[in-house]
Amino acid sequence: MSDNELGLFLRVHREAVTPAAAGLPTGPRRRAAGLRRSEVAALAGVSVEYVTRLEQGRDRRPSPQVLSALADALRLTAGERVHLHRLTKAADPGYNCRGETTPARTVRPTVQALLDRLGPTPAVLLNRLSDVLAHTDGYERLAGPIGLLDAAVPNLARFVFTDSRARDAYPDWEHIADERVAALKQGPFRADPHLAALADELTIAAGDAFARRVDRVPALASSSGIVRLAHPEVGTLRLAYETLDLSADDDQRLIVHLPADAATSAALDRLNSHRAQPLRLVVG
Repeated sequence: MSDNELGLFLRVHREAVTPAAAGLPTGPRRRAAGLRRSEVAALAGVSVEYVTRLEQGRDRRPSPQVLSALADALRLTAGERVHLHRLTKAADPGYNCRGETTPARTVRPTVQALLDRLGPTPAVLLNRLSDVLAHTDGYERLAGPIGLLDAAVPNLARFVFTDSRARDAYPDWEHIADERVAALKQGPFRADPHLAALADELTIAAGDAFARRVDRVPALASSSGIVRLAHPEVGTLRLAYETLDLSADDDQRLIVHLPADAATSAALDRLNSHRAQPLRLVVG
């Protein structure tokens, strides 16, 4: 598996930028939609050979000036620019910014209180291994029927890649799988023994479906978006999600889901009303 995350990131983003978006002419003989290395080099003011060395991992420490020029050429967002900078700071594949810390499994009382306040809104707290640490009752109504919470220690990545029910639950499974790999790779990945063990487990259990993604999916998961979920009780839902990262000491992230359309909002209302416990009156 590749440890050249910087090169992978640059190549994937080069291939995602169209010539038109970069202000370049689009000729009839182009075989790919993205930019050529020569075009990125011209836009960034560096040589084609240098862009090639970066993508191939033969140079992993470009200067801040070159990084800025490449970010401009590739039309990177603010978040992508920060990630690009982090990749150069952690160019050594043996570097682990977390040291020997064990993935946090304890939920701070104030974080649990926040989840309690969210009430019926589907929300889940994950650690860096994607273990499910805590969730709202609304999330249980979403994830319980699809089987995600069946394990003694539920894990989102393990469910997506090793449970056959996941492909039925997620109509856009391929995209979901990409995002799960990107989320696992956001930290030191294989330099972290806990993540390395999970990656080995998923490589054995899921084979190419997991392994090829490690080599081609950059380590930057989407912090927001829309996910489709085929719920066995209320049908297909379109859920907008927002990811909120807690402090580095927590090393956890909170994912909150909201209805992305009126049909999903109505379906969630039905789901909540079906699962609501009836009020019992005690007659004395």
